[in-house]
Amino acid sequence: MGKLYIIPTPVGNLEDITLRALRILKEVDFILAEDTRTTSFLLQHYGIQKPLRSNHKFNEHKASEHWIQQLQAGETAALVSDAGTPGISDPGFFLVRACVEAGIEVECLPGATALIPALVISGFPTDAFVFEGFLPHKKGRKTAWEKLLHEERTVAFYESPHRLLKALEECETILGPGRQISVSREISKKFEETVRGPVSDVRKHFTEKGVKGEFVIIIKGISKKDKKDD
Repeated sequence: MGKLYIIPTPVGNLEDITLRALRILKEVDFILAEDTRTTSFLLQHYGIQKPLRSNHKFNEHKASEHWIQQLQAGETAALVSDAGTPGISDPGFFLVRACVEAGIEVECLPGATALIPALVISGFPTDAFVFEGFLPHKKGRKTAWEKLLHEERTVAFYESPHRLLKALEECETILGPGRQISVSREISKKFEETVRGPVSDVRKHFTEKGVKGEFVIIIKGISKKDKKDD
């Protein structure tokens, strides 16, 4: 029986990959990548030559069965996404679940993710938080926001650049203009930036400055006192 390794890859700076991750990428029989072009750049940078196979959100349902057969035959594989940890708002869940059901060992290495750095530098409580991934694009989006209205824990979610201003407008309208938030963009990249403050001020900042990069939004939970006053 083979083994599947979940390998986090850098979200920005290529130096953020671990020595162990590099060793395993060199040792496995093949690598499953969200985008083989993106992963090829990383492998070339570190002089790694291994067979690359596509495993993305459009084919992972069908492809998982094939990868399972290879793993059952004794091969080892590494699963990577374009950036960060596979399975966290990236492809990977279906293959991991299939491996677990088939009795194939799965090992996930600790490593890069945009979520934790953005959470830590927000300055909001980190002892308890909830991660929402990406909020629904259309259906259920308003309901998702309304569920956060009385959330006492710190809330974290990802947002794409073309929906950032919409998300900030919704946050301001539903949670209130004074709700404290922290928005981090381009984590570990050259133009990394974090803007903190009332959502109305943060929205104004990005409206005036423009929106570029990938974003993590952190929302401070409502206090028990404020919840009681509501």
